[in-house]
Amino acid sequence: MSEETARYTSVAIGLHWLIAVLILGQIAGGLYMADLPFGQEKFALYQTHKSFGITILFLSVIRLGWRLTHQPPALPEKMKNWERIAARATHLGFYGLMIGIPLGGWAVVSASPLAESVPTLLFGFIPWPHLPFFADLQNRQEVTDALSQMHSAAAYGVLFLLVLHLGAALQHQFIKRDQILLRMLPGFGRKS
Repeated sequence: MSEETARYTSVAIGLHWLIAVLILGQIAGGLYMADLPFGQEKFALYQTHKSFGITILFLSVIRLGWRLTHQPPALPEKMKNWERIAARATHLGFYGLMIGIPLGGWAVVSASPLAESVPTLLFGFIPWPHLPFFADLQNRQEVTDALSQMHSAAAYGVLFLLVLHLGAALQHQFIKRDQILLRMLPGFGRKS
């Protein structure tokens, strides 16, 4: 099998697409619920958002562990050095944000003035703890506001990386025609 048609493992492909769909759903949901008036719908959406955020955190840690223990297919030899650096930087950025954004959201919830009175129940029934180092926080609202702004900015960072990632994948597939996109699409040949 040539380097251009070598594929990621089915586990890597499955985690890639599952996490991508969940992240896009989180961003869409976050944008929608941010402007809702406070009420039952907004509360329910925030609980759902937290549930999927923790799910993304777990899946991303699993994906990172898989990536560290399973060699991905090599990049095409024809790739320029700057393209290799950009590809690696984008992937590192994604991993950092896939883990950092849910942790940041968990910090927002933990620092919130409502932390003691509003429990987090993942998917409505799994109690989820708050981060302990926010327990004695005095300026909860200020910290929550700052963490919320960072959480939102990081979500836009994911969108930026997504545009880069998608653009590069499409360029490789349709302009360079090196089949690199097929390495991560389900159902296209054998894994490496």
